[in-house]
Amino acid sequence: MTRYLFVHAHPDDETLATGALIVALVRAGNPCAVVTATRGEEGEIVAGPYSHLAGTPGITEVREAELASALAVLGVTGHAMLGEPPARAPGVEPRRYRDSGMRWVTPELAGPSDTAGPDSLTAADLAEVAADIVAAAQWWRADVLVSYADDGGYGHPDHVRCHEATKLAADELGRPFDVIVTDQDQPHDVWCEVDDSGTASVVEAHLAYGTQFTVDRFAITHVGGQHQDMVLAAGLRRV
Repeated sequence: MTRYLFVHAHPDDETLATGALIVALVRAGNPCAVVTATRGEEGEIVAGPYSHLAGTPGITEVREAELASALAVLGVTGHAMLGEPPARAPGVEPRRYRDSGMRWVTPELAGPSDTAGPDSLTAADLAEVAADIVAAAQWWRADVLVSYADDGGYGHPDHVRCHEATKLAADELGRPFDVIVTDQDQPHDVWCEVDDSGTASVVEAHLAYGTQFTVDRFAITHVGGQHQDMVLAAGLRRV
């Protein structure tokens, strides 16, 4: 048995990037916890009943509820918001890390937003973010810490910061750090695929995020119009 701690930037990232991986690991007897760094405050909203909440504080409650539903479906048994106990360094007042936002540099590559404020994840001191991840790893008794590759997957600045901070936390703890791999042709140490039952769970987790994308069988359309095949197999590479 291996205890995994996944560090993700926003609600839905754990499902989009690692839903299949988490389902497969959990069903193989490996407990998984997720730390979510921000509440995705800067994310756009799919046209529908929650459209009026875009850019307002009300969207955070909706996104937190979507996150809770998805985590339950995936089989995650531990969750924390970064900056709040148990994902906050001891003796420090809790805080919220805010979504840094992003802009599309190309159709497939994101870059920093011009709107990131002083309370955003990317504006926070890297050592502070890492200390909070250390606290979460100790609470979960994590054997392995997991986050994005150094490019953040597609360049989102919050993803890149999660990579940097999780790697630093793993180094401080002396524990392994694995990055997410979604292409089987890329180097990997662990590769997981889901069976029909697991696939159904991954699809259900995606359906929990009605504000973020639409689902058509095993395909996703993001709020910005980007199309993506659902990730039904993924792996880990030890850094």
